Amino acid sequence: MRKMLWAEWRKLRRSSIILLTVFATVLIAVIVLVAGRETTVDGFYLSDAGWYMTMVQPWATMFVLPAIVAMLGSYMICREEQDDTLKSLLLIPVNETTLTAAKMIVTFVISILIYLLLFAITFSVELVLHHTDLSVGMVLSFFKSYLLEGIGVFLAVSPIIALVSYTKKSYWLALLLAEIYSFAGLFMSMSNLTRTFYPITALLGVAGYYEMTTANLIGSIFILLVCGCLAVFILLLHRHGGKEKRHHGK
Repeated sequence: MRKMLWAEWRKLRRSSIILLTVFATVLIAVIVLVAGRETTVDGFYLSDAGWYMTMVQPWATMFVLPAIVAMLGSYMICREEQDDTLKSLLLIPVNETTLTAAKMIVTFVISILIYLLLFAITFSVELVLHHTDLSVGMVLSFFKSYLLEGIGVFLAVSPIIALVSYTKKSYWLALLLAEIYSFAGLFMSMSNLTRTFYPITALLGVAGYYEMTTANLIGSIFILLVCGCLAVFILLLHRHGGKEKRHHGK
């Protein structure tokens, strides 16, 4: 497993998809920063300490990053089949289940790293603007929030990654589906029930962006775990079907 994780990371380092991921992360941070310069009766939005770190969370999660994570994971899983290199890998031989698990683990880690990068950007801006108003407790609270969002986004989009792998479609389809899926969170956030059980808004609640009762928090955690289990089921079904096809092909 360790060698597979290293190999997958090496493959990604040679791909432009990492640059696209970093660019998208920085872009959403810049967009919210520009939006924060708008004035209200009380002054600039950015005048309030913590406003920037708070508002980047829903913008990033409902518009950009779930689609990026879904595309990244699907790209890693679909690439061998699309490039017709999977057959060569199986001759080594390589355990398909372990290979897929390695790809999902790398995607999970990158999802967390994306949100930690976003935290670093927003914290740096807040430090420049409000260094006297920031407290250790506030910074640690936001750090936990961004960390939980990185975990939650991976769980929320994992069924899309698995589904695209199962249907053997282009990984760009994962980006499109995840974008629609995350954007729908805007409408699902209007109701307390849908906010609790719709994965995109559920992860925001778990991360602390929404105020939630203990019962709602448990419901949101449960639905995210269901998403993860569903992804595992789809991937196992995909691998089982692939083995049967190769067996009949022989």
